[in-house]
Amino acid sequence: MKLTNEQLERYSRHIILEQVGGKGQQKILNSKVLIIGTGGLGSPAAMYLAAAGVGTIGLVDYDVVDLSNLQRQIIHQTNDLDKPKIESGKETITAINPDVTVKTYNELVNSKNIADIIKDVDYDFIIDGTDNFPAKFLINDACVLLKKPFSHAGIIRFQGQTMTYLPGKSPCYRCIFPEMPPKDAIPTCRQAGVLGVMGGVIGTLQATEALKYILGIGELLTGFLLTYDALSMTFRKIKIKNNSKCKICGENPTITELIDYEQPTCSFKAVK
Repeated sequence: MKLTNEQLERYSRHIILEQVGGKGQQKILNSKVLIIGTGGLGSPAAMYLAAAGVGTIGLVDYDVVDLSNLQRQIIHQTNDLDKPKIESGKETITAINPDVTVKTYNELVNSKNIADIIKDVDYDFIIDGTDNFPAKFLINDACVLLKKPFSHAGIIRFQGQTMTYLPGKSPCYRCIFPEMPPKDAIPTCRQAGVLGVMGGVIGTLQATEALKYILGIGELLTGFLLTYDALSMTFRKIKIKNNSKCKICGENPTITELIDYEQPTCSFKAVK
């Protein structure tokens, strides 16, 4: 499909990039990205992907907008209080770019529904914008079993981390973190706090990875865990390897179906 005059103008700064051009922008317009969690990470990721022209964006969230969300979840506004986050998110995305089709799932992801959600429109790339370990392990397991690329991320206090998984080509989340930490071993985000802009820094990196994957350009964060410390303003790329004993992507996987976990809400433990 040929780009319209309006699209040529809207995406002109993409199109003049040698690595993108008109064909690359068409790839973006034809792409489908699923964002699980419309909070601190999912908000900036969704907004930048919408602005970039991702044709279909899926939003998964079962929560409503709370006043404490507004310090970092920039896709929601004060007049959205008590509104389902997926509705607020859809309204913002549509206002940013009418080219984007928004699919909403007012659900808590679990072992029974996550595969159906991912398969709904055969999403090309998954973004983990959740804030708790059970969801993160579930998303990893679902993407590995369904052979879907995804971006993991987490934020807490002044620190963040992110990595990208490509099916059969790079380590998965369980290769680094085989098991969830014991209950109450790590403080929750509500207990520990988080600088609001952390979601913007890490969430936009996730959006960047999604766009690079769609366009087939650059080097993805595969085989690396990228960490960020806002206080020292330092990034670190930590080399990670496939774990041959990984329970889901290793040589003899023991996880062959999805299961649900129970853990308190928490984003991640900083890597030392």
